[in-house]
Parts: sequence; C-alpha cells; structure tokens
Amino acid sequence: MASYIDAAAIVSFGTAMVLLQAAIGLTPGEIGLASGGLTFGIAIGALVGGRLGDRFGRRPIFTVTMILIVASAVGLAFADSFPLIMAAAVILGFATGADLPVSISTISEAASDHNRGRLIGFTQLLWAVGIIVCAFLSAGVASLGRLGAQILFLHIAIVAVLVLVGRLTIPESESWIRAREERRRGVPTVRADRASVLDLLRGRYRTPFLGLLAFYALTNMAANTGGQFGNYLLVNAGGVDLQTATLIGLPFIPLGIVAALWFMKIADSPKRLTYFGIGAICWVAAQLVYVFFGISVTTAIIAGLVGLMGTAFASEGIMKVWTQEQFPTLLRTTAQGAIISVARLFAAALATVTPLLVAWSPNMFYLFLAIIIAVGCGIAWLVFRTRDSHDEFDTETQEATVVAV
Repeated sequence: MASYIDAAAIVSFGTAMVLLQAAIGLTPGEIGLASGGLTFGIAIGALVGGRLGDRFGRRPIFTVTMILIVASAVGLAFADSFPLIMAAAVILGFATGADLPVSISTISEAASDHNRGRLIGFTQLLWAVGIIVCAFLSAGVASLGRLGAQILFLHIAIVAVLVLVGRLTIPESESWIRAREERRRGVPTVRADRASVLDLLRGRYRTPFLGLLAFYALTNMAANTGGQFGNYLLVNAGGVDLQTATLIGLPFIPLGIVAALWFMKIADSPKRLTYFGIGAICWVAAQLVYVFFGISVTTAIIAGLVGLMGTAFASEGIMKVWTQEQFPTLLRTTAQGAIISVARLFAAALATVTPLLVAWSPNMFYLFLAIIIAVGCGIAWLVFRTRDSHDEFDTETQEATVVAV
C-alpha cells in the first residue's frame, strides 16, 4: 500500500493543482514550486527513512510514516493559501518517501527466492491501482473546483488510516532481527558485517548501487513528469479541456493491469532482462511520438499504448527487484532509500521548471525526456546484463571473509 499511496499522492496532487489554479489563484510558478516540494519531500524522506529502517527496524518507521501521511493529506484538503499547500506537500512527500524503502524491504525479507520478484511486482500493481483509482476520481471531480481537490486529498487520508490500522498487526522483519543480533554478538556474516553507508561505495556493491542510482534518477524524471504533469501538459500545451484530459487514461486501465500482472509473472525469471530491453525501447519511442506529432488527444493515446511496455518492464518495478537482491539486510533500505532520494531530487528539480519549459517548447521538452530515458536504461543494461542473476539473499548469511575471497 506504500506504492498505492505514493501513486495516489503524485497523481492526485497534479490534478488538484489544476483545480486550485482557478479556485484560489495559484500561478504556474507556484504550481511548479509546490510540485517540486512534494517530490523534494519524497527524496529527503526516502534517504532518512531508508537509513532509519536499517538502524532501528522496519516496523517503527512504517508506522510513523502513515501518521504523517494522514496529517499532511488532511492539511492539503483544507489549505487555502500557497504557503500552507507548500508546507503540507513537503510533509506528504517526506512521509511517502520514508515509507517506501522500509515497506518494500519488509515484503522482500518475508518472501522466498521463488516469489520475491512477484511480490515486489505486486506492489507495482498496487501502484497502478493507485493511478487508476485517482484517474476515476479525477474524472469525477474535474468540474468541482476546490471541492474536487479536497476529495482527492481526503481519499489519500482515508486510505492511510486503514493502512495504519492494518500495519499495527505486522511484526518486525525476521531477517532484520537476525542481522541485528548477529552484529551485536560479533558473528561475521555478510549481513551483520556490511552495515556502513560507505560499503555501498566500495567492493561488490558499488557498481550496482551507482548503476541503479543513474538508471532510476534519469528514468524517474520522465515517469514523475507523466504522473504530476500529464493533465497539465494536455491542458496547457495540447489545448485539451481538463475533463477530456482526465478521461484519456481510462481506456488504459485493463492494459495497465495486464502489464503489471505480466511483470509479476516474469519478475523471478531470467526473461526479465529481455523484457527490460524491449520496454526501454518502447518507452523512448513513446516520448518521440510527442516530439514528431505534437501533443493532442490522438498522440496521447498512441504514446500511452507504446509507453506501456516501458513503464511496466523498464521502470520502478525492476529497480525495486534489483535493489532488494543486490544488497544485504542492514544496507537494503539504506540503498533503496538513497536511490529513491537521488531520483526524486532530480525529478523535483525538473518539476520546479516543467511549466516554464513546456511554455518555451513542448517538443524540445519531450525530446529531452526521450534522451534521459535512453541513457538511464542503457546504463542499467550495461550493469545488469552480468549481474541480473545475483541474489544477495543467497550469500548474506555466509561469513564475510569467505564471500570476499
């Protein structure tokens, strides 16, 4: 549900800002700053929450984050000025970002080698469901002005309350408990010995860590733009009315579900790297549709169809799987938090100026997105064509000196 709330926050925020643009007089610059603030909050939250999750356990972090999500979503629902919106957006982003790495690590550490990728892929399905639900909600409230924005934010708050109640029944990760105990007793296993942040920048963890940093930082800028500014781009650069813009994505709902289920099916198999390559090509091609044919309802549908493979097989889902498999228990949430953090900082920087760049040249903006997707996926391909089969869960219980040799 961390992924559901993450998607709901990003997509709802984008539509709500369009509604509040007229309701309380937000300017394009303020919308950009608020959107950047949300993403910046996710970045800092992921960095802090990831490290705290390795230091103090998964459970206390993912409990506190839900409380903050409820409070900030309610704050956004009733904020009536830009400063209040900005503050609540940063807090919502911080809590969402801090929640992601600890929640996903809890799932992966409860899984086996045969279903870990599938279960992590299920979080991506819930991420898609978050987008789907918010697409329906956005379509229904597009004509309600400020009330529509309030409905979108209160939906997040209600879901977060239900998740908080459910999480109170979840125990601490057994893998984390054993790793902490081994470290306390001085048992020289990999998972007990590798706990320093500097371990991510040396030895066998450096290449996958830096590779995932580059891959996700570059590709997430495009993914975040689609989530936060999809409707904004159609309305302001394509001349499409908001009601139509919110309806365009609805026909992709069954296709998105099929793609997510498809990823779950191949997430634990050697085929996933091949699917990654195909998805990367499709994702780049989707951006080029806008470059050569402009922004319209027709091109939005074509780009959505072509890009579906990219977002399913060469985006956040595979990043989560690789991150869980490449790092030991006491570095797992730290690594993923850092990767998410850097990616969201890049996305926040781009979100802050996206309205201005779109006003300058929509075609050049999409060309830029195509280039960064190509570079990011190319880096991931070079790194994981030889490392895709490695699974740290198979080696982290061995003695550190033996693994080093």
